[in-house]
Amino acid sequence: MSAAMGTPSIQRGLVDLVEFVEWPGVECLNQNPAHSLVNALKQGYREDDGLFLESDSDEQLLIYLPFTQVVKLHSLVIKGGLEEGPKTVKLFANKEHMGFSNVNDFPASDTVVLSPDNLEGKPAALKYVKFQNVRRVETTNMKELKKINEDQ
Repeated sequence: MSAAMGTPSIQRGLVDLVEFVEWPGVECLNQNPAHSLVNALKQGYREDDGLFLESDSDEQLLIYLPFTQVVKLHSLVIKGGLEEGPKTVKLFANKEHMGFSNVNDFPASDTVVLSPDNLEGKPAALKYVKFQNVRRVETTNMKELKKINEDQ
């Protein structure tokens, strides 16, 4: 999650927030250990189309991203295939230690429905007013995320 994380054409005044991620606190529930969150976030890894984040069990991932300082989120970039990529992403600002058992107990700060253009790298705009004073973000890719074939 960032102001245009992972995109080569970051808008003027916006920065890639990956350098502000507090890596020891990052969590991803349901990730396939062979295709973990590091593949999607770390510079150098995320640019490699052969590396990707994948669920190990169903269509849901729950990602927790703490930052080293308070940030403002403007947009996010999630790249993925049209069939395999997530369709809906829910973001929860300043929530921590959410699990699949309680994620529905909290209203999302924003819900983003990703278009084919978004899945090709176009930033998805967030409700900027909801992300002005962010210390941590919990995200969940819900329902229509299809598991990638391991043969690919």
